[in-house]
Amino acid sequence: MFDFNEELKKLPAKPGVYIMHDEKDAIIYVGKAINLHSRVRSYFRKNIGRGPQIDKMVTQIARFEYIITDSELEALVLENNLIKEYSPRYNTMLKDDKTYPYIKVTVGEPFPRVLFSREMKKDRSRYFGPYTSATAVKDTIDLINKLYLLRTCNRNLPKDCGKERPCLNYHIKQCAAPCQNYVTQEQYREQVDRALDFLNGNYNPILKELERKMQEASENMEFEEAVKYRDLYNSVKQVAQKQKITDSYGEDKDIIALALDENEAVVQVFFIRNGKLIGREHFYMTHVSGNDRPQVLLDFVKQFYAGTPFIPKELMLQEEIEDIEVLEKWLTARKGSRVYIRVPKKGSKEKLVELAGKNAALVLSQDKEKIKREEGRTIGAVKEIAALIGVEEIVRMEAYDISNISGFANVGSMIVYEKGKPKRSDYRKFRIKSVSGPDDYACMKEVLTRRFVHGMEEQKELDMKEMEKEFGSFTKFPDLILMDGGRGQVNIALEVLDELHIDIPVCGMVKDDNHRTRGLYYSNKEIPIDRSSEGFKLITRVQDEAHRFAIEYHRSLRSKSQVKSVLDDIPGVGPSRRKALMRYFKSIEEIKAADVQKLAEVPEIPMHIAESIYEFFHQDEVGH
Repeated sequence: MFDFNEELKKLPAKPGVYIMHDEKDAIIYVGKAINLHSRVRSYFRKNIGRGPQIDKMVTQIARFEYIITDSELEALVLENNLIKEYSPRYNTMLKDDKTYPYIKVTVGEPFPRVLFSREMKKDRSRYFGPYTSATAVKDTIDLINKLYLLRTCNRNLPKDCGKERPCLNYHIKQCAAPCQNYVTQEQYREQVDRALDFLNGNYNPILKELERKMQEASENMEFEEAVKYRDLYNSVKQVAQKQKITDSYGEDKDIIALALDENEAVVQVFFIRNGKLIGREHFYMTHVSGNDRPQVLLDFVKQFYAGTPFIPKELMLQEEIEDIEVLEKWLTARKGSRVYIRVPKKGSKEKLVELAGKNAALVLSQDKEKIKREEGRTIGAVKEIAALIGVEEIVRMEAYDISNISGFANVGSMIVYEKGKPKRSDYRKFRIKSVSGPDDYACMKEVLTRRFVHGMEEQKELDMKEMEKEFGSFTKFPDLILMDGGRGQVNIALEVLDELHIDIPVCGMVKDDNHRTRGLYYSNKEIPIDRSSEGFKLITRVQDEAHRFAIEYHRSLRSKSQVKSVLDDIPGVGPSRRKALMRYFKSIEEIKAADVQKLAEVPEIPMHIAESIYEFFHQDEVGH
């Protein structure tokens, strides 16, 4: 038994990290302190205005532990690592798994390339970025390669020069082919230097050159060439316009501002590189309830810059935060050069921070509207359906459908919606075992029986919490079953549930003469639905999804069966030889077109089998 009074007495007055555990020993909070003795004891004092979120967390603490560090800086690093590893429930968390793209120029190679990279390594290459748009980076790289005819291949040059023919890029005039020694290393380097100028923002020389070439081609009536240069000119101009100058000093800095309400926070960051605004990005912070603005901003800075490979020279924040000196030391150590954290009070810098704040507030308000609309489409729609049939609550819905063609390859589908959204990990396919002909009712009975018997067997094996964790889709029974049909399908489902002594509401999704959903069949009567309602739209989406899932499964079985039926009718061709033929020829048509010698090239196919295959596909010709 953990004795809080005794353990609190033992706390040292030193810097370190403290870790709070709940009764299941899960880590629910991680914090750092200059003085562990004072900080940890403060959680267990009464009436000190900690806020409802911290009060709630304290009631769940079953024990705590701590790690002493030599300095507050070490405590900061350790705190960050532990939060990242354990994602504690009560720590404010940065919701971000993005990595930002760079443009990498391999200047250490004899014939450098311009590449897309997700990380910045300490190699002999030059990096530009990070950028916020991967698409923009790829477009820029493509443009640079076209403008300066740089290679995109992985050949080891000059070692491999002349060993292979030039690639397609040379023939379409998008590479100078250094692999063939068509350009010297010095000439190629000149083009690379021009590309580096371009990446540094010097666009005027290339714009003038492209304009000259465009005019020249037009005067010579080489209109295709003129169009090509015009398109390149427009592309460069577009890139140039996106690079808005924001700082005459040409330094790297991030502008950071926050919008916060009771339950959500959005942080907006403007990325400025070499004095140019190269992009902006917003980030969501979770578990913010009870935290003030400086605390959320502090948590963002610690978590974001612990994970990003590039740290600018300066961070400009919207307002003062704690631990600025410690954070500067930590960021300086990570970057390898001095980093400053500033809170501008006037001038253009203050206006940039203000602009970032307005953007964050706009994102937060737009997200609220989006969430509201999404809840109407999902949770709101489910509530409409529940009210329509008189059910208290619906969380999980399952829908079923049968697919076949004249009884061939009968299959069933089970799709799952939770809180109005598809839960695809719980979708299941059934290949019908007991029905050979086109009998949808019998097929549906088999599917439902298998589904619920399987679920009941799992329920016997494990307690409920373990079942949800281990099995999920079959163990968790739905609050509502939706059948793709009317009275007949509903009665089949009720019959199965009755036999298994399971009580679950069942609705049929009734269609009109034009095969459009018109209402629900429930408790022996048809219930009309307002076609403009979110509930009706959700039912239609569920019906379409069940049908799509069943059709796709049936189609995949059908295509496999067709491949097998053709080749397995040939004497001497079993599963292994069938696979070998399909690996070698890729399609049935190629096998049909092959002569005996070509068929015998397949290692697994001896000459007499090759002859049998050829005769099988050319019986009419051989007989004739």
